[in-house]
Amino acid sequence: MTPDYPAKKHYLILDGLRGVAAMVIVIFHFMEVIITDFTKNIIAHGYLAVDFFFCLSGFVIAYAYDDRMSTMRLGSFFKQRLKRLHPLVILGTVLGLLAFLFDPFSNAAYGYSFLQISLLFITSALLIPYPVMEDRYFNLFGLNAPAWSLFWEYVANIFYALVLVKLHKKWLLLLAFISALLIVYITYTAGSLVGGWNGETFWHGGARMLFSFTAGMCIMRYGFFIKNRLGFAGLSVLLIAAFLAPYNLASNPVVEPFIVLIYFPFLIALGAGSILPSKQAHICRLSGNISYPLYITHYFVLWAFGSYYSTTNPSTGTLTIVVMALIMLQLLVAWLAMKYYDRPIRKKLQYK
Repeated sequence: MTPDYPAKKHYLILDGLRGVAAMVIVIFHFMEVIITDFTKNIIAHGYLAVDFFFCLSGFVIAYAYDDRMSTMRLGSFFKQRLKRLHPLVILGTVLGLLAFLFDPFSNAAYGYSFLQISLLFITSALLIPYPVMEDRYFNLFGLNAPAWSLFWEYVANIFYALVLVKLHKKWLLLLAFISALLIVYITYTAGSLVGGWNGETFWHGGARMLFSFTAGMCIMRYGFFIKNRLGFAGLSVLLIAAFLAPYNLASNPVVEPFIVLIYFPFLIALGAGSILPSKQAHICRLSGNISYPLYITHYFVLWAFGSYYSTTNPSTGTLTIVVMALIMLQLLVAWLAMKYYDRPIRKKLQYK
């Protein structure tokens, strides 16, 4: 058992912004099915929410553990992170498996043997990349596509405990600068930062994680907090604005590095230094609490929705109703997962 540590200040605005980013991801995943041409998609940069997650994670991990790791065993750190993250990884995989087997608009599951489906489930539940599903664009995790970023989150946590926590902040800043060059290189060669989720762009995910995670740590270690009164509402508007930036392959090599390398760290510095009106505290807390369950479980309906959209060609009115209903379902599943699955499990594991 790890020793008890004094409670720290909770950055509720940053929690709230995590929920906003998770909701953007959900909407983006529906929109990319409906509008495949990103230049016509109003929220085409929604995938950059993952980079915001990574940056926020670096900030939070440094804040929570930098002054504790010297008295904490590595095993205890890894156990804490597993308890926090993995129960929902498994739930997301189970939901993904059920949706795959019982998709009412596709019989794709019949093309896989019991052994193949078992391997897909086991590798997804254990966060072992297994990009073999051609009909799902060789996603690293075919049963639960968003798990690719959790894989890199785990890598970041391991790298933090073994290396980054011991690294002087000036060397950490240098590492962030070097990884920023990788971000620029990837954007110029690939045209965008959308990669990391499949086998072909696997290492793009590593570069996206490395910069944003180390940048978040630098914000924390250098105390780069910008005092302001924007609050949760104002910062939410600024965050959403990044995802609504026009998508253009000619300008992406400038726009996307600016958003990831400068704008997101700037927003986190603002979030850490902003004053939260008391009436916004509840919504920030709820938004933060539901963000991870929503992100890791929401994809179970997306493949079925894609099949539905391509086979039925629904009218705009019908499509609007269907998407809104499915988003409400995803939010309900996330809330139920948080309240009746994740919290009880973590409570039981707390002293083990």
